Amino acid sequence: MMKRVLVTGSSRGIGKAIAERLRSDGFDVVTHAVRSPDADLHFDVADRDEARRILEADIAANGPYYGVVLNAGVAADAPFPAMEDEAWDRVLRTDLDGFYNVLKPLVMPMVSARIRGRIVALSSVSGLAGNRGQVNYSAAKAGVIGAVKALAVELAKRGITVNAVAPGVIDTEMAASLEFPDEVKKAIPMRRFGTPEEVAAVVAFLFREDAAYVTRQVISVNGGLF
Repeated sequence: MMKRVLVTGSSRGIGKAIAERLRSDGFDVVTHAVRSPDADLHFDVADRDEARRILEADIAANGPYYGVVLNAGVAADAPFPAMEDEAWDRVLRTDLDGFYNVLKPLVMPMVSARIRGRIVALSSVSGLAGNRGQVNYSAAKAGVIGAVKALAVELAKRGITVNAVAPGVIDTEMAASLEFPDEVKKAIPMRRFGTPEEVAAVVAFLFREDAAYVTRQVISVNGGLF
């Protein structure tokens, strides 16, 4: 029987690449988006009640998950003095609260079924080093790292691994919006942006059987940027 894996925010970019890679590796991938009609599940990860209702119904119908990839997120960049309250709240509620909102309904069923599963959360180089104009995003992604490290300790004896993957500048719609992309590339030792498939490959490694002893880690995929 194929192992079920939920990938949030998997309609495009890094999430889509992760879903495609895990599917090619033999997992039964359940995709998620807020609006995309192609996704299997539709909810806003920032909406706790909606996420819980839909995920609990999904588990009741199909059983617990083997793994989860927490990829859904948003950015709303601005210099801190000019940052609007809404931009702070939206990023924290999606990128950090989303960690709790999605995992809370899923973890106990995994534990009860004695599934020695996998949890991977997408953080960012911004969560490790901070980034100008991203105080909200950096705070949220740093919070994800703290949550990953604590949850990994709690679930280790259950055989469930919990790790973070921290991409640098990846060739997605977000990178396409950069004002000076050539200058950004000069700051990256490898002198290029990463690809979504390169991030997906690291996530796929963490889902392998022989990665069962890798937990509580943050793996960067950033071309040497940090």
